[in-house]
Amino acid sequence: MADPHIPVLLAPLLRATAPIGGVWLDGTFGAGGYARGLLDAGADLVIGVDRDPSVFRMAEAWRGQYGDRLRLVEGTFSDMDVLAGQPLDGVVLDLGVSSMQLDQADRGFSFMRDGPLDMRMGGDVPSAADLLNSAEESDIADVLYHYGEERAARRIARAIVAARPLTRTTQLTQVVTGCLPRAKPGQSHPATRSFQAIRIWVNDEFGQLVAGLSAAERALKPGGQMAVVSFHSLEDRIVKRFMQARSDAGGGGNRYAPVTQVVEPAFRLPFRRAIGPDPEELDVNPRARSALLRVAVRTDAAAGAVDARSLAMPHLPGAA
Repeated sequence: MADPHIPVLLAPLLRATAPIGGVWLDGTFGAGGYARGLLDAGADLVIGVDRDPSVFRMAEAWRGQYGDRLRLVEGTFSDMDVLAGQPLDGVVLDLGVSSMQLDQADRGFSFMRDGPLDMRMGGDVPSAADLLNSAEESDIADVLYHYGEERAARRIARAIVAARPLTRTTQLTQVVTGCLPRAKPGQSHPATRSFQAIRIWVNDEFGQLVAGLSAAERALKPGGQMAVVSFHSLEDRIVKRFMQARSDAGGGGNRYAPVTQVVEPAFRLPFRRAIGPDPEELDVNPRARSALLRVAVRTDAAAGAVDARSLAMPHLPGAA
């Protein structure tokens, strides 16, 4: 059996949260790399949560060596406080699509492989084909622009509507690349932003992220740690603003700005900046170059609520 996928920033994460112990929840279980790392580092129990049931079948080959120290639960990390069933000492989230999912052509995540235009991470939700073949052109353009930061969003949306019905990833790739200049050496594939935006749309990834961060706040014990790995600048911005907002006591004020209500911070931030990959990791995994890790430590303050709009969460015009 091949070694399981080693996730990005595992070594920096384990160092940043050491010593590892107690009950941890891996909210994006995937190939189980973080869960195994936490267990090997000393966690008493890891609860692996994933919305994709196929990952649990893949874990059958190795999960037995950890016995009852590993518990697997199908669901979304936005419900982690309910799924855990107990207070947590730590939470790990690895945001976005995994390399394992990209490698599976039948999942429809990759513009490099022909497969059904699906992109669902799990659950009974409309596929990418369902949405693209039924949505208004203006809605598709908004998704591409706000979720993918694609400047040619309106041109691509017009071409998608003209090419309907779309059923295969190769069809969508051809439509998108036909609207954009050929990539120069060193640039990402022209379809990268569009595929990313549509995947986020299909899986409500930004909504799930905000809900998941709040669920972690409710689930963690005082002193419990939340470690979040992101690849995408929009995701990292949401994580950063959430941690800043929930670690801010408020108050202050001066002659130009009013005093805000003083609240007890729900988190403290042990590191001033995001943590990136080690040089050694970049040598073996160039994909880690864009990865960022942020860590927050739970205080004993009561869990609160946060306004998604205050976190710079991309919001589609006309959405509720």
